[in-house]
Amino acid sequence: MGQNFNRRSFCVNAALSAAGLLLNPELFAQVLKQGARPNVVYILADDMGWGDLDAYNRYSAVPTPNCNAFAKQGMRFTDMHASSAVCTPSRYSILTGRYCWRSRLKKGVLDGESPDLIEPGRMTVPLMLKQDGYYTAGVGKWHLGLGDAEKTDFTKPLRPGPISHGFDYYFGIPASLDMAPYVYFENEHVVEQATIPDSGSKSPRGVFWRPGLRAPGFQFPQVLPTLTDKAVEILRQRAQHPGQPFFLYFAMPAPHTPWVPLPQYHGKSGAGDYGDYVAEVDAMIGRLLDTIHALGMDDNTLVIVTSDNGADWKPEDIARYPHRANADWRGEKADIWEAGHRIPFIARWPKHIPANTVCNDTGSLTDLMATLAAILHRPLSPDAGEDSINLLPAFLNPNHPQIRKTIVDASIDGMLTIREGDWKLELGLGSGGFSSPKRVEPAPGGVQGQLYNLADDPHELYNLWAARPEIVQRLTGLLTQYEQSGRSRD
Repeated sequence: MGQNFNRRSFCVNAALSAAGLLLNPELFAQVLKQGARPNVVYILADDMGWGDLDAYNRYSAVPTPNCNAFAKQGMRFTDMHASSAVCTPSRYSILTGRYCWRSRLKKGVLDGESPDLIEPGRMTVPLMLKQDGYYTAGVGKWHLGLGDAEKTDFTKPLRPGPISHGFDYYFGIPASLDMAPYVYFENEHVVEQATIPDSGSKSPRGVFWRPGLRAPGFQFPQVLPTLTDKAVEILRQRAQHPGQPFFLYFAMPAPHTPWVPLPQYHGKSGAGDYGDYVAEVDAMIGRLLDTIHALGMDDNTLVIVTSDNGADWKPEDIARYPHRANADWRGEKADIWEAGHRIPFIARWPKHIPANTVCNDTGSLTDLMATLAAILHRPLSPDAGEDSINLLPAFLNPNHPQIRKTIVDASIDGMLTIREGDWKLELGLGSGGFSSPKRVEPAPGGVQGQLYNLADDPHELYNLWAARPEIVQRLTGLLTQYEQSGRSRD
């Protein structure tokens, strides 16, 4: 894989080390004490794998020049995880700093007509930033439910929704690009009602969407560029208000199915429609980065590029194309194994985050809330961000000690895993997701789950459950403690 699988915590800044220079964490602390309130642009790809980007996988068959250049400008995390191997729960965790299995959604994802998932009164990242004077905008895939009825009525105000949870402005689609209804909504209203029956598509591989109603002007290949246009427009609007920091949450709907790249991206990769769609995602990310630069916002903008879970890249795709979207991690999207939830994560904040840096610390997408709160010197209340850990020391200092003691992730069917250092405990047998076997019933009195040491066994091939009962007992107890206390953050 070309990566060091020793999970010992360290960060390496190759460029500065070669020059014999040391970064000064005290200098960074002084900068923060001066009251920095950076703009925050959070770019969330949908189903983009750890191995899709050249910066992570030198054997990638997909050209990603914009993300590669971005990685050289900031810090690349190699052990970052979504809180779930599928999209709705990981998005819930990003915006609330809380594991989604604490909500009503214990497994699976919402559909396009599900009610709002975020609890009334719960602190969210945009609400927290708004209280600190930020303008908050969201663009793209929501997929956290709209309204409070059992089935969303799109002819009525979409409340509760993004505006209810702290966004000043939101433009996007209700759920995944393959889920009806196929409409855009702006703030609390649909832009154009879905009136055209669409029979859906299941062929060829990856060009999939479910049957349902579609708005007359809704065209699948145009959704990603349309949303990117809106995100660029917001950046330009905020440039007219330099005195107010802003938060832009850009939740891209790609490269999730349907794989529908624009004609100019056909054949750009060696991984078929999927790879061509990833190439388009990279180009759209490049548009945002170019806009930030052209507007002179680089120095005072924290930009994060990441994904909501692993890639939907199956064994038959690996056999067909010279590409491993999840690199050599075991499994795929939806699985409890590493490929399901280990994701790319790159952060850039000039003069604060050292450039061309690689960090091997463990992190979670739940950590956005606590990290931004630390930047703003804003203490989190006990009932906010219960599973969010401050990763700011990792962002700023390449020699910091390990921050996260543990991390919990979930598969699509609700199987949980807990990591402590190199040890990874999975509470069940099988993938818990899309890979076969999904579930294996344990034999009476036999092995009940999976235990791996990722330092020695990064591919999760040798189950040590029976050999290390003391590790099983300790990690099971920790997870039980987290479940019963309602929190994992001290």
